[in-house]
Amino acid sequence: MKKLAVDLGVHPEALRGWIRQAEADAGEHDDRLTTDERAELAVLAVLAVLARRTSSSSGRTRFCERLRRFSRRSSTRPGPGDGAR
Repeated sequence: MKKLAVDLGVHPEALRGWIRQAEADAGEHDDRLTTDERAELAVLAVLAVLARRTSSSSGRTRFCERLRRFSRRSSTRPGPGDGAR
């Protein structure tokens, strides 16, 4: 792996991380978040910050309902252990 990293002009640890991420995305590892899960967490983090900044209680209620619908929709997709690839 070290030689391949040198040939590619990247640090060996960067290459190792990319390979591990590709394996997680392929469902080969469950000890790491997939790229889609990382993206979903990033969206949820931004939404949480926006929810805290919502000043009116009615705006906050509407926002929280949208967040719940988004979370339910995202949680129904099969995970890596479900045989989906």
